[in-house]
Order: sequence, then structure tokens, then C-alpha cells
Amino acid sequence: MDDTTARERLESMQAELDRSIRVLTGDPVAVRDRSAADAGSDLTDADRVQAMLDVAVAQRRAVSAALERIDDGSYGRCVDCGKPVPDGRLEARPEAARCVHCQAKQERRR
Repeated sequence: MDDTTARERLESMQAELDRSIRVLTGDPVAVRDRSAADAGSDLTDADRVQAMLDVAVAQRRAVSAALERIDDGSYGRCVDCGKPVPDGRLEARPEAARCVHCQAKQERRR
């Protein structure tokens, strides 16, 4: 994928993530008279919102890092081994920082 196309896709992703993060950081539970049972439901809703927010923030970091790699000329190269990241992987995940092999190693370490 060429850098111009990658930048356009990544900036679009970043804008969408910014919108999602703004929505998720709003008050997820309206203040109102609630029963004790409803309070338990609110807690699970808040946990769900926090989990979605965590994913969105991590995704935004990955997109920002990919934009930085475009700027410094290293986009499309694995950050671990330096080999090219396959175009198919970049088409599917333009924010991908690693080749498939290095990404698998990274995930096994977690």
C-alpha cells in the first residue's frame, strides 16, 4: 500500500476513534433514582464501557504510531525484524507494525 493511501485510511481511522472515545468518555450512566439491583447493572455497563474505551485508546495509539512511521519513512517495515510487512496485511490492518511472524511472537509473549 502506498503511503498516501495509508495516510488517508489511518487519518480516517483516527478521526473515527476520536469520535468513539469522546462518546465513551461521556457519562455512561445517567444520574437517576435507581434500585440496588439497577446499581449492579450500572456497574456492569460501566465495566463494558471501560473495556471498549481501553480498546479504542490502544487502537488510537497504534494508528498514531503508524502515522509517525509514515512520517519517518519506516512505514511498511516490521518494527522488530525490519522486513517488509506484506501488502495484504497492511490492506487489512493499515496500523500493523509487525510482520505476521513477529506479531505471532509478540502475542505468544503476552
